[in-house]
Amino acid sequence: MRPGAWRRALAEFLGTGLLVAIVVGSGIFAERLSADAGLQLLENSLATTLGLAVLIVLLAPVSGAHFNPVVSLADAVLGRRRGTGLSVGEVGIYVVAQILGGIGGAVLANAMFGVATTIATNERATPAVLLAEVVATAGLVLLINGLVRQGQPAIVIGPAVGAYIGAAYWFTSSTSFANPAVTIGRIFSDTFAGIAPSSVLPFILAQLVGAALAVLLTVALFPSKQDALTTAAGDPTKVDRSAK
Repeated sequence: MRPGAWRRALAEFLGTGLLVAIVVGSGIFAERLSADAGLQLLENSLATTLGLAVLIVLLAPVSGAHFNPVVSLADAVLGRRRGTGLSVGEVGIYVVAQILGGIGGAVLANAMFGVATTIATNERATPAVLLAEVVATAGLVLLINGLVRQGQPAIVIGPAVGAYIGAAYWFTSSTSFANPAVTIGRIFSDTFAGIAPSSVLPFILAQLVGAALAVLLTVALFPSKQDALTTAAGDPTKVDRSAK
């Protein structure tokens, strides 16, 4: 039996908030510790990699540890035919909890380092960076759903997702926000990890495009039994016996 809605919402609020606190807080500390931009990014990415993995392992049994509106949307779309995905109402609850958590996490990180909570001024939206957000988000959502469809446990998914985000810090020019709630939260810290409000909508649109691509790739690469049966369309010889 799944935990009640309020427990799942609390887990999503807490998980997203702590994730943003890790991203923003480690960014602030990295600026204070190091003058070199590459070293700052390394410190920030290592903290995010480890922190995200821990949060997923801890909170996945409660809410699934989405911490990300596009992950929740993908879960609803991919689980619709099997009846295992989030309902429209549940997606709404998750997204609200995630956005509020993201904002709260940024404010908390600012407070822990004695930094005033102000609106970020870091303009990030360029064509190259937005393409990077499409790629980063598509990879993240595909990874999560591919592992879920293989039946992998949270102890595997957590480190895998953390490792992917850590790598994507470096192979994407956007440093892999890949998360609308985290993007919104990072508006509220004019620091290393901040993003100006004018860049937020383009980032979120790019993230939605990436998530849509990931849903299509998930169905193509990791068909569920229901997907395989639908594709067979009455021809039993076409059913993928290995589908999970």
